[in-house]
Parts: sequence; structure tokens; C-alpha cells
Amino acid sequence: MSKPTTDVSIDNSGVDPQTNFSLNPTFAAIVDSRMARRKFLKGSMGAAVAAFIGGSLAGCSSNNDGEPAPVVTPVATPALLGFTAVAAGRADAIVVPQGYSAKAFLPWGTPLTGSYPPFLADASNSGSEQEQQVGMHHDGMHFFPIDSRSGGTSSTEGLLVFNHEYIDHNLIHSNGIDTVPRIADQVRKEIAAHGVTVAHIQRQANGDWGLVANSPFNRRITGATPMQLAGPVRGSSKVVTKYSPDGSATRGTLNNCGNGFTPWGTYLTCEENWAGYFVNTDAEQPREHSRYGVSDNNGRYFWETATPQADVYQRFNASSTGATAADDYRNEPNTFGWIVEIDPFNPDSVPQKRTALGRFGHEGIIFGKLEEGKPVVLYSGDDSRFEYIYKFVSRAPYYKNTAGGHLLNEGTLYVARFNDDGSGDWLALDINNADFIAKAAAAGVSFADQADVLLNTRLAADVAGATKMDRPEWGAVHPETGEVYFTLTNNSRRTAEQVDAANPRADNTEGHIIRWHERDTQAATTFDWDIFLLAGDVGTETPGTDLTLSAENHLASPDGLWFDKNGLLWIQTDMSGSQQGEGPYGNNQMLVADPVTRQIKRFLVGPTDCEVTGISATPDMKTLFVNIQHPGDRSTPGNFTSHWPDGGTNRPRSATVIITKDDGGVIGS
Repeated sequence: MSKPTTDVSIDNSGVDPQTNFSLNPTFAAIVDSRMARRKFLKGSMGAAVAAFIGGSLAGCSSNNDGEPAPVVTPVATPALLGFTAVAAGRADAIVVPQGYSAKAFLPWGTPLTGSYPPFLADASNSGSEQEQQVGMHHDGMHFFPIDSRSGGTSSTEGLLVFNHEYIDHNLIHSNGIDTVPRIADQVRKEIAAHGVTVAHIQRQANGDWGLVANSPFNRRITGATPMQLAGPVRGSSKVVTKYSPDGSATRGTLNNCGNGFTPWGTYLTCEENWAGYFVNTDAEQPREHSRYGVSDNNGRYFWETATPQADVYQRFNASSTGATAADDYRNEPNTFGWIVEIDPFNPDSVPQKRTALGRFGHEGIIFGKLEEGKPVVLYSGDDSRFEYIYKFVSRAPYYKNTAGGHLLNEGTLYVARFNDDGSGDWLALDINNADFIAKAAAAGVSFADQADVLLNTRLAADVAGATKMDRPEWGAVHPETGEVYFTLTNNSRRTAEQVDAANPRADNTEGHIIRWHERDTQAATTFDWDIFLLAGDVGTETPGTDLTLSAENHLASPDGLWFDKNGLLWIQTDMSGSQQGEGPYGNNQMLVADPVTRQIKRFLVGPTDCEVTGISATPDMKTLFVNIQHPGDRSTPGNFTSHWPDGGTNRPRSATVIITKDDGGVIGS
């Protein structure tokens, strides 16, 4: 047993350590070459993506073979964006445009289930009580109308399902973390504050929204909830543990960042920076640990040291302590890093970890545009410096009447390569793909089976030759055209040697947004791409476009991304505390963009030290739900840098914000 100490170092940066040191070209280098040659939207790409840039293809009247490019009529976007943009600022409050109202809703600690224990202002609630309360640090979110499985038109009642990414040790306990070994009930509380909340909500007679008390739908899924492994990895020897000797099950979901939702009415939560929760002190870690950044010293919150000792805490020690894998938790990290499917309408359902979608730091998951009788397509980014963007194509076709989670258990996982001429390729990560196996052999890498490929998705992408990106985070798919947008939040570690004179953004602290159009169908293995937005201060230009940022839309570190049903693109930012406090941008914010005209306006500014993240809306687009995460995240016990949402001298709490238009109109108008 470790000796008690008060020297506790917790990393709350929310960013995994860089673990990709392959020689694949960086996205920055490709953009340099491409921008230098000014090859934006040339040739066949012009026909494919004219719709999402309003057809303004000056100088692109022919393709690379000299054939005339067909004329494409631009997609019309509704006449929205009529609000006056809000100014950047640093108020400890929610700021929205004139004519709009914003109210905090379901903050951390809200009584949700069981005995409905009240939140205690000094944060002295127990672990058992936290299991019955809304979790900490709200993130990805979706509103399911109560009639989701019979039309989905209700805008007055439904299930609000949202993630809880991590915990702030200085806020979750009255006096923070003070000893290692950790106190078991504190660890229980922290595990319970992770995961997902399912809240049955309803609009009241006065127009406000409220929680439906004692609803059977109200539910917490935490870091200790029993779960099943589904897909190719189920039963693999590399997921055998003391808890599940047959490799079929695990406990909990952690670091739930972005999200998705399925056409059949279930919720998808994404496990992002999960590796930091574990420790493996073996002399040599397996690649399933080392390539993802599992610590060889201690877990992020020292959960493995909890005393009195219990199996539910000891599993965070992934060292080889037993005779076989069935006697310890050497494989426990391998049961994390997945997309988890949850049925919010069945409180007794067991969450399913869909392993065919790959194992990495999933920031989010989005479906491509659905086509009856064709495969479903999903996209996900790996949120770490120099990591990749992935695409999954189901083996079975989609039919609305029979669709279900089985579609996510079999298919092909691809990783993106962005070429310098504006084209792109999806590279199969498939044990039966001859090209992939040949590349792996050339790199001196072997995989036993498809389960091994998926458990080592990052390594598989390395050998396939994918393009290293600047922290790919959320994605969004245009509801009509099917174009895919992805935020590349930032990458301060890109050096001058990794770029050339055509692109001076070596230290990419501001980030950007990329977009692409699949050739032919959503399941195509080739695509065409361009840069939608280079983030930055006032005056920042996006090369090849007319977009120059102004005081009403300058931004840094784009993160959350969402298309509403009217085709407007909502952009949320996740600047670091220092970037918020010292830079020209103020607090984190949310903007809305017309993807056709590239008009962008700032719609919301969040409170001090927060991240603006997670977004959904009612079907009538008259209620918008937005999550505010970690306000006051630079607080220390008794010294709070924010007091949102309760005000006064209260400790800050993550919460959902409900936004409505005062005249009852459509959000964004």
C-alpha cells in the first residue's frame, strides 16, 4: 500500500499526451502545398461541392482533363441569421443576442433518481448520492422527442441525454483531493460523476422546462455501470479480465466527450481521453496501452489506490499482477476507447460498446446522410495531436423498418488520407484487405485478426498511411447535401519544420474547420475537400475564399459542431483558460454559420473559464439546448473563479442552458 501523501498532481488539461510519432505527413504540410498552388475546388471536385459554397467556383470552369464542369445550382439556406451578433467578453454569465433568453437547467448534482438527494452547496454529497444525481462536466447531448419512435414531432416533452466528461477534483469535494491512497467513497463519487444522464423533461404551463420527477426514464449510466462488448472484439483474449473471463463484458464508460444518435432512436456516447485513468507499471507495456498513453506511474485521479480496497477500484491498475489475464486487470484499458450505444427509452437495457467502430480517443460520432437500401456511414475523430479521422461503413444495408444496433457490429473501418490536390482517400483497416496487410508487413507490424486491428486502431492507421491531423474533434453532416465538416481544434506542437513558407501557421493555436464531399455515395472510398474556416483574430483570412474574420465572429479553438435542420452550422469553442484570459477572444463562445455564404455570427458567450459544448434542439427549432462545461475550472477549494449558475459566492457547476426566442420564433432567426 502507498504511503499517505498530500503531493497530488492532477492533470485536468483534457488533452491526451501525444503518442503518434509515425512518419506520416502532417495535415499542415499537405495544406501548405495545396494552398501554395491555389488548387481549391478544381476539376471533379467543383461539381461535387459547388452546392456547399454557393457555386462560386471562379477559375474552376474545367476539370483536370479539360472537360467542362457541369453547372450546379446552389442549395438555398433559409433566411435566418437575423440576430445581432454578441460581442466577445469575459462576464461570468451567459450572453445571448437581444430578443433571446437563456436559463440554466439540470446543473451538476440535480436530484434525478432513487431518493432524489439534494445537492449540498459545500459539495459534501456522498458517492451513493452522486449516483442518484446529475453528473459533472456536461458535454455532448441530444434531445429525443417523447414520440421518437412514432414520428418524433413533440417539442414539449422528451428525453434529454447528455455526457459527463470528467471531474474537477478542486470542486467535486469540499476541500479537493487531499490524500493518496485515495478515500474509497471519494473515488466512488468521482466515478459516479462520469458517464451519461438520461433526464425526462417537459415544458410546463408557464413555458419553462422541468424534470419529470419519478419518471422511469430518469437514469444515470456511470463509470461503474455493467456493459457488454459487441462486435469483432467481443470474446478476444485481449479483453479477458477478472470481471469477464470470457471477454464479453466490462464496467462503465469514462471521459464521455462528444456524442451521436442513431436513426433507430438510441444514443451514442464517445470515450475520449480514457487512457489516463489507468496505470500499468509492467516493464514493457503492450502496444494496446503504450500507443494510447496509459501511464506507467499512476492513474489521472489515483483511483487504483482507493482504500478500503475493492475490485471496482483495483481494475484501474492494469499491471500484470495475477497468473493470467483472467486473474487481474491487465486488459481493462482494452475495454475502453469505444463508442457506447445506450437505449434511453429502455431503462433496463445494457449499454453496448460497438467495437467495429474502432478504438481511439473518440471525440464524437456522426451518421452520414441516410439512404434506404445502402450501408450506414459514420464518422469519428481521434482528439489528440497528430491523430486521424475515421469512417465506418456497415456491411448490411439500412432499411428504416428493420434498422438497429446490429448494423454497427459488422462493416469496414477506414482512415482518411488528405492529398495535396484536394482529393482524399479512405484507407481500409481490414485484416482481409491485401493492401493494408502489405503495408503492415512492410512496416514490420502484424495483426492476428480483425479484433487485433480494432484494438490497435491507431497503429493500424499509422501503417495504412493516414494523414496526421491537428486534433480532429467534432463533426457535422449537412442535412441536405451530405457534406461533412470537422473541427481541427488546435495543435501547438506543430513546428516550423513541419510547414513551409506557404502556410505560416506552425504553432496552430487557433485551429480550423475542414470539410469534404464523398464522391458518388456516402460509402465511397474517395472524396474531395477544402478548408471552410481558418480560425483566428480579427483580419484572419481563409485562403481561396472571401472569408475574413471580424469583431462579430473572430474565434479560436473550434470544437463542438452541429447542423440544425435548417442547414445552419453551429460552432462551439474550447479555448484553454490562458487563451481565454489573455487573448483577444474573451470567454468561450458559440457561433452560427451559413455554409453557403460563409456568413458567421457570434450567438453566445459563456461564463468565466467554461467550455461551450453540446447542442441539440426541439423539432420545431424553438428551444435550443446548450451545455456549459467546467465554469471556473481554474478554481481551488474556497477560491472560485466563477460562481455560475447560482451566483453569489456559490461554487460553479456545469449545466445545460435552455435558449428561447422571446417572440417564440425559430432559433437563429
